[in-house]
Amino acid sequence: MAGLNVSIAFFSLVFGLCQALRWLSKWLLSPGVYSCLARELAGSLQLCMSCLELRMLVEIGLWGGGFGLDVVLTLLFLLFAVHGASFDGASANPTVSLQEFFLLESSLATAVAKLLAEAVGTGMGWALTKLYWSWELTQLHFIQNLIASECSSSIHTSLHHATFVEGACSFLFHLVLLKLRQSHPVYRVLMLAAIVTFLTYTAGPLTGAFFNPALATAATFHCSGHNFWDYVQVYWLGPLAGMLAALLLYQGNVPRLFQRNLLYSQKSKYRIPKARVTPQVEGDKPRQKRKGEKTTKLQA
Repeated sequence: MAGLNVSIAFFSLVFGLCQALRWLSKWLLSPGVYSCLARELAGSLQLCMSCLELRMLVEIGLWGGGFGLDVVLTLLFLLFAVHGASFDGASANPTVSLQEFFLLESSLATAVAKLLAEAVGTGMGWALTKLYWSWELTQLHFIQNLIASECSSSIHTSLHHATFVEGACSFLFHLVLLKLRQSHPVYRVLMLAAIVTFLTYTAGPLTGAFFNPALATAATFHCSGHNFWDYVQVYWLGPLAGMLAALLLYQGNVPRLFQRNLLYSQKSKYRIPKARVTPQVEGDKPRQKRKGEKTTKLQA
């Protein structure tokens, strides 16, 4: 279990460094630059380094470290709970940034800036994790360095099926994300961590269950078994299609592309009160007549 303890220490160190980066950049930069660039870069850096180390534990730790899948899934849930609580509103996921663009919540310039920051953060995370592995602090890292140059693709099914799996994972993730947008932050963080853990457990053996184009690019695009365009189809186009399908199902339209609601009827925002009809009773007629007579007498 010594290797697991080193990995937990690594997760803690990554969290501390990225949190310090967020605090420093929030102090030095304007709010706009922080939200578009620094926050997304720090979140992508934290997510990439943590997930690469966790993926190493999944691939090697099960037989080289002596711990089971339950340990890895528990770590995955805890890591995504910590990420959700510490990201300070960052998505660290290109499909989430594009979803905000399609919902008219961000401009094209903001969306492009976020995508660039996520790409840079993920690239930095991959380079720093490779450097950390080269120190070979544990037996697991030693084995990882031996097999790093001969890694195989995470796609263990046909391309069409793999694209469908990644798209379905992205669809479910974004549907839950849209549903929980107005929920309490603690509830939202725990539910998203739970759905990520569930999707990784069910779809991980087929495609790795990334449903994050930036993270998938750093983790598996350099591995042999498939070419670049195969990876683009599965890990870029699949999650993008899943995000658009979730948005269409939840909203009924894609606001950036068209305003017409294709799935749900538009109900009026204001309700017109209906006139209340009071049944006329025979006994009311004499009373109304008496009132009229009284009024006439007063007028006279």
